Amino acid sequence: SSLQLSREAGVCRSFYTSTNMQTMQQRVVRPAQRVASVRMAAPVRRTAVRVAATATVEKSSSSGAKPGAGRIYNFSAGPAILPLDVLEEAQRDLVNYKGTGMSIMEMSHRGKEYEAVIKKAEDDLRKLLNIPSNYKVLFLQGGASTQFSMIPMNLTAEGDVTDYVVTGAWSKKALEEGQKYTKANVAAKGDNKSIPPVSSWKLSPDSKYVHYCDNETIGGVEFKSVPDVGGRVLISDMSSNFISKPVDVSKYGIIYAGAQKNVGPSGVTIAIVRDDLIGKARPSTPVMLDYKIHAENDSMYNTPPCWAIYVCGLVFAKLLKEGGLEAVQKNNEAKAKIIYDAIADSNGFYANPVDPAARSLMNVPFTIPSSADLEKAFIKEAEKLGMVQLKGHRSVGGMRASIYNAMPLEGVQALAKFMREFAAKHAAK
Repeated sequence: SSLQLSREAGVCRSFYTSTNMQTMQQRVVRPAQRVASVRMAAPVRRTAVRVAATATVEKSSSSGAKPGAGRIYNFSAGPAILPLDVLEEAQRDLVNYKGTGMSIMEMSHRGKEYEAVIKKAEDDLRKLLNIPSNYKVLFLQGGASTQFSMIPMNLTAEGDVTDYVVTGAWSKKALEEGQKYTKANVAAKGDNKSIPPVSSWKLSPDSKYVHYCDNETIGGVEFKSVPDVGGRVLISDMSSNFISKPVDVSKYGIIYAGAQKNVGPSGVTIAIVRDDLIGKARPSTPVMLDYKIHAENDSMYNTPPCWAIYVCGLVFAKLLKEGGLEAVQKNNEAKAKIIYDAIADSNGFYANPVDPAARSLMNVPFTIPSSADLEKAFIKEAEKLGMVQLKGHRSVGGMRASIYNAMPLEGVQALAKFMREFAAKHAAK
């Protein structure tokens, strides 16, 4: 009856109100109590994580792959693998950052604690890349794709000429955006497998800048040197090979990179911009797309992606401690050689379509030319062995191993071993 329903509803409301009051009373604790309770509870949570991790290790080990601390080998192109020790430090700071009693994700970006975090991240990046003092380091939002429009908005006026070099999917997207704002000239166009010689580039005499992508994530095409563009402003998208090798920043007007491939979590884009290119935005440029606004406000005109910047800072500090970018490049060259050798030694079972002179150290695409079904089987069997995200980009198919800075040597060795075993098993069939 309606009376019975009314009474039941009243009981529910009473129980709900009572429960909420108890919950509120439990939550209203002094900061000191909160910290104490966090410290007491944290070991329990960490124990639970260790138990789950151990189970994962045992499962993977029985199949041949042996990732540490319960980790799989993640060959994703992005968001991508991060260093385990960085993740563990971030885990420790997640609930109570350096004894502040609050998470790094909770603190105000205007507070002294976070100002120290972002300042150290910038200082360490400047040391890593030896960035000259006449360049600004900006921590922005919107991904590297936002830079495709931000660059012409800040560096050109209506009717200006710009040059674009297209060597793959991402440089093509940059060109398409540049065409909306400028008279964009295609100075050179590759075949997604090679890089046209710089001597063949048809650069405009009056171009405001020359844009290219240093490493094409999808195609696995990478520049091995800085192109000489005759004194023009050179701009590079380095999203997938940023801080993977030493770079002479002074040869560029702008370097930009989305962090989620080789630096940190998704959410922050790093732009290194020469001072003389700042302050020339078109009048119609939205305030959030004006380099000058971000430079004047130390990347904190609005709330920045605090967590992502913090993790990037941990990565920068780690790389400095381990010998800088010369050591990073040496390690990356060794890892890439292992995969490329496995392809070359397969007697044609595997193929890599990229010109050897332009093969990426970060993203290695490969196929099994004889059978698309074998490619599917390869990906499935690799997953069972704890090696994931090896499926090639949907636009090209096949397989792709992204072996960024954080990919351990053991992960690359495990993949190469599996490649050889898989080829031996299926080559004669």
